[in-house]
Amino acid sequence: MDDPAAIREVVRKYVDARENMDAHAIEALFTADADQLVSTGEWRKGRADLVRGTMASSQSSSGKRTITDVAVRFVAPGVAIADGRYEIKGATTAENRKMWTTLVLTHGSEGWRIAAIRNMLPAAAAPPK
Repeated sequence: MDDPAAIREVVRKYVDARENMDAHAIEALFTADADQLVSTGEWRKGRADLVRGTMASSQSSSGKRTITDVAVRFVAPGVAIADGRYEIKGATTAENRKMWTTLVLTHGSEGWRIAAIRNMLPAAAAPPK
């Protein structure tokens, strides 16, 4: 069960589902009580809200989404954290959006599912004291 490749495959499927605007594929990747905190501060709670928000976000912002350099850590039996570089290339802003994302996944009877996502924009370093 502690197979990093299986976690990376779920992350890949998530990116593919977003790129293909496939609401059913996105829904299938999440637990019923999943939530997502996005870089704008919007907090999507529950699978239905998460799918709705994800689809609206993909429709309103152009660009190709990627999650790369995915590091996987198993924190308990059936619980994994995946951290990766999240980028939207060719976004509507003047430059590409470069962020970080963390996904929490749980393993149940249907295999690995995403329970939570946290997207983060890097902040400027604090000035020295």
